Amino acid sequence: MSRQYETVIGLEVHVELATKTKIFCGCSTAFGGAPNTHTCPVCTGMPGSLPVLNKKVVEYAMAVGLATNCKITQVCKFDRKNYFYPDNPQNYQISQLYRIHEMHMEEDAGKLIHDEWEDCSLVDYNRSGVPLIEIVSEPDMRSADEVIAYLEKLRMICQYLGASDCKLQEGSMRADVNLSVREVGASEF
Repeated sequence: MSRQYETVIGLEVHVELATKTKIFCGCSTAFGGAPNTHTCPVCTGMPGSLPVLNKKVVEYAMAVGLATNCKITQVCKFDRKNYFYPDNPQNYQISQLYRIHEMHMEEDAGKLIHDEWEDCSLVDYNRSGVPLIEIVSEPDMRSADEVIAYLEKLRMICQYLGASDCKLQEGSMRADVNLSVREVGASEF
């Protein structure tokens, strides 16, 4: 007797919010630009720099949360990680959670550039601090068609609200796929 399997798919979708400035400072969020030209002491995590939350980030995150029938958490806080990532020097991560499974505001990381000729890695912080919402789905999808339909609907909602341009070619909407396999009808993977 041969076993039959099914896929179980959940997504982590990052959507850059359409603000003109970063989440905690006044630096530009414009796409492109020479490396490290859209930076300041706040978005590079310099000691003593004080972040100020961009109000528009909260407004866009709440609009997407409401448009996707999520429950809005009443208390919002940002936590700083206790470990260092070279492309995210200010170390902020999750704040307000919403329920798809969850949706939260966070900031994008910088871009690591690996130079094979010089055998070194460089960091471009232009993207660091660009506001995002991360939308984590429940593992409810079973096929590529369902994943595509979910992403198209999410993209349409974000674009309609003006919360993001969702330009896939510029990375302003991207998804990580969590894929598991289990026997048909089983609850465990």
